[in-house]
Amino acid sequence: MTGTLYPFLRRDPLDAVASTAEKARESLELRRRVLDELEGPLVACAAEMAAAFRGGGRLFTFGNGGSATDAQSVAALFTGRGLPAVSLAADTALVTALGNDVGFEVVFARQLAALGGAGDIACALSTSGGSANVLRGLAQAASLRMVTVGFAGSGGGRMAEERLAEHLFVIPSSSVHRIQEAQATLYHVLAELVSAEMPGDAG
Repeated sequence: MTGTLYPFLRRDPLDAVASTAEKARESLELRRRVLDELEGPLVACAAEMAAAFRGGGRLFTFGNGGSATDAQSVAALFTGRGLPAVSLAADTALVTALGNDVGFEVVFARQLAALGGAGDIACALSTSGGSANVLRGLAQAASLRMVTVGFAGSGGGRMAEERLAEHLFVIPSSSVHRIQEAQATLYHVLAELVSAEMPGDAG
């Protein structure tokens, strides 16, 4: 019965080791590739974000599921460097109230409409690039003349098709795990680059 319910428990331990090593290799190669290919865009994005922060701008991050956790990580990276950043996915009472009373597709857009403004920064994270509430958030940010930054996977989805982010970083993978690992590498580097641009080095 156990073998039927949990077939992975019957695998040869050597298979598990080989599988883990292969995944680690894939992850490392993908992260090296995107850093090489996106170095220029990362530097350009960091320069614009740093200028926004110097002008009094704030960073608002958002995403769903694992990307919501990443959005919190991005906000923490910047606040840890003394830069104002808020994760819009972190307030569960507000997110669930908006989702229940208005609609889940507006949970980020409504917050940005209330809190954001010209000169602020919106950073959206998605593995598909197609989440309706993330896309609505980016559209709202653009209408407020915020700097818009997007992280997506695979082909970039609607986020890429509709050009909703001025600075878009697409991970060339269809694996949610590999996408999120590579995105984490990129936003850590982005935080370092922005920090280096700030007076007195905010890092």
